[in-house]
Amino acid sequence: MRSGIIAAGNWIRDHVKTVDVWPPQDGLANIIDQTTGNGGGPYNILKDLSRMRAPFPLRGIGLVGDDADGRAILADCASSGIDTEGLRTAPGLSTSYTDVMAVRGSGRRTFFHHRGANALLGPEHFALEGSEDRILYLGYLLLLDSLDAAGGDGKPRAAEVLRRARTAGLTTALDLVSAASGRFGSSVAPVLPEVDVLFANEYEAGELTGIVIGDSPSLDPKAAEAAARALITMGVRGWAIVHFPRGACACSGDGNVVWQPSVRVPPEKISCAVGAGDALAAGVLFGIHEGWPMEESLELGASTAAASLLHPTCSEGVRPFEECLAFGRAHGFWDLTRG
Repeated sequence: MRSGIIAAGNWIRDHVKTVDVWPPQDGLANIIDQTTGNGGGPYNILKDLSRMRAPFPLRGIGLVGDDADGRAILADCASSGIDTEGLRTAPGLSTSYTDVMAVRGSGRRTFFHHRGANALLGPEHFALEGSEDRILYLGYLLLLDSLDAAGGDGKPRAAEVLRRARTAGLTTALDLVSAASGRFGSSVAPVLPEVDVLFANEYEAGELTGIVIGDSPSLDPKAAEAAARALITMGVRGWAIVHFPRGACACSGDGNVVWQPSVRVPPEKISCAVGAGDALAAGVLFGIHEGWPMEESLELGASTAAASLLHPTCSEGVRPFEECLAFGRAHGFWDLTRG
């Protein structure tokens, strides 16, 4: 019986600085706290799943540099029970890092990113044939230069990786980055027919579909549902999940739609929203792996995302999955009809 989640793509060290305000250009803000932690979709998701005490194997695929950040990633994975056989060190390259500026109170954050070794991750780094794992997660497209580039068939090389994974019997999951690059049509859309589960926030879904979804608190739920349905039409095979600060909408290949509001976390408890989208994905993938209905998987995703808000790093706020669910239910969920 298949068991396990492989997470591949961006492995990043986040250097998180919490500031009192976001300043205008040439202005000044005070750094009131700073910490270092995991960053990037695969790293965040595997750390979240480890902290959730997922009862299945966790494996990473990616590239790090031969430097302090790379060694810290490998040591952290080892202590978290994450298999690093597929996480290779690239000599002469630096490990990818992001300076994250998070505003205390609002939790809003801004990212200054260095691609580093992640830029060279290609199909040749994926040994998937014969895998007995259940899910391959890949993230983030638009931030993986080699996999975003066109292959011999004219499609992004990420499509080859996902096609091989599906041929090997794996369920494929894909996540994106909110890059204002104008490349959603060329680097993401051609990959969608190889995707079983897509995660896209309101900006990414809008860029892919051309549907204006809006932003909280003025986000249009009907537009979010229309975008999720459009992503299925564009080729997503299983579930297209459009998420936003107040909730998520999932549409299946057969047209079934599931809604899940976010947890009403008191503002004074919010430390930082960095990693919340990945925490949602971790909860959903946990449920999918365990065969849960999408309704239950999305509730765990929303509750895990809420728990992640309690700490300035991506994953330190995440708790065992039962505790995440209890936290979400204790605080209740937003009413999407009222905002």
